[in-house]
Amino acid sequence: MIRPFVVCAVLRGVALDQARYNSFIDLQDKLHQNLCRRRTLVAIGTHDLDTLEGPFTYEALPPSEIKFVPLKETKEFTAEDLMEKYKADLKLKKFLHILEGSPVHPVIFDSKRRVLSWPPIINGAHSAITLDTRNIFIECTATDLTKAKIVLNTMVTMFSEYCTNKFEVEPVEVISANGLSAVYPDLTCRKMEVSLSYISSALGVTLGVSEVTGLLNRMQLPATKGDNIEGSDPTISVQVPPTRSDVLHPCDVMEDVGIGYGFNNIKQTTPKCVTQGRLLPLNEFSDSLRAEVAMAGFTEVVTWILGSFEENFDMVKRNSEKQKAVVVGNPRTSEFEVVRTSLLPGMLKTLGHNKDHPRPVKLFELSDVVILDPKKDVGARNERHLTALYCNANSGFEVIHGLVDRIMQVVGVKAVSVGDNTGYFIQPSEEPVFFPGRQANIICKGSQIGTFGIVHPEVLQNFLIPDPCSILEINIESLH
Repeated sequence: MIRPFVVCAVLRGVALDQARYNSFIDLQDKLHQNLCRRRTLVAIGTHDLDTLEGPFTYEALPPSEIKFVPLKETKEFTAEDLMEKYKADLKLKKFLHILEGSPVHPVIFDSKRRVLSWPPIINGAHSAITLDTRNIFIECTATDLTKAKIVLNTMVTMFSEYCTNKFEVEPVEVISANGLSAVYPDLTCRKMEVSLSYISSALGVTLGVSEVTGLLNRMQLPATKGDNIEGSDPTISVQVPPTRSDVLHPCDVMEDVGIGYGFNNIKQTTPKCVTQGRLLPLNEFSDSLRAEVAMAGFTEVVTWILGSFEENFDMVKRNSEKQKAVVVGNPRTSEFEVVRTSLLPGMLKTLGHNKDHPRPVKLFELSDVVILDPKKDVGARNERHLTALYCNANSGFEVIHGLVDRIMQVVGVKAVSVGDNTGYFIQPSEEPVFFPGRQANIICKGSQIGTFGIVHPEVLQNFLIPDPCSILEINIESLH
């Protein structure tokens, strides 16, 4: 199933006014945006139970077979029609990608086959909550069961306060397709044993067991003396309530102790060990190189690390590099679809937006690009690149070539003849972004570290640049 998990609960005798209703909806929106990861992990549906009849069924059907009247509508639509309709809806269109391309869509029915919700997009109008609603049915469909439980617990613990019997929640039995039964919500407390020495050493304050338990109880984390109270390192037993899903590690307990004690009450002390901070070698080298390029008359720019496929590849005639790029899974706009593999497109885009600037234009950028790398644990690696651009009535190829020589001079790499691996040399290249016969690769100690040349007229036209220009790009990590 496309969203295989569902958890449910019922709140009875809820007294809603406009402020409570707005707060109820606002909490759902905030959970959807944050913990639910914009509904990709969990989608929350809330319904007027008195308009429905159980038992409820959670099914996956082709979108053409799902028919209902959605919220804020009076006409019946199929899910297939709504997928097209909501492409123009500013709020809902950003969730359509979750179901797009799937042959079946999730849907929840009551016993009379009335649609409660079409998760994670929208609920049915039939069971919409109003200020007159007294019994609320809450369902959370999810791709992550743990997150679904946390979201459901958050909803019911926050709003069971407004029930006739305060803080009373009616459980719901969920029977899965394989016949296994589970009852939700699970409001049991989690037990954590935290070392007293860990809390004291982390805070820098010597505290006793009774003092720590008192502070934690003030912070609404029920705490007692731990099982190891007689040992050399006493422990604190903490009962983590369902309202505190943020408590995952002893450091979270330590933080609450610190808040209860008051961080301003902790005396400032001199660290027992002496350390000396400094820049990473690559960053230190980058700053030195920036200064040298700036002294050569170039102005530094900083461009976005994200861009569109068109700008990064098509407009610079580098379609073959698409396979090396890290792609954004759910981009907010078409401008931010992929992580750049080269600084060159951003530099040309900057020039295109400043084409009326007095000539000559001399720009440079020294930043990271990202390349896919299966050998890395995250599947990609950063590379520090330098790019520089010269634009004038003439191409200025000799200016960029001179900058290459200057960079090599300041980093201590000597110019050698072709084939000599003790220094650097240039040799002809065939990059489509550059004009044929007016480009070169930079070979340093046997490896290609960069390229430079006169930008091809087609590429200039793509970026609406009226004058010729030359550009350089070097991977500087092999130089520092």
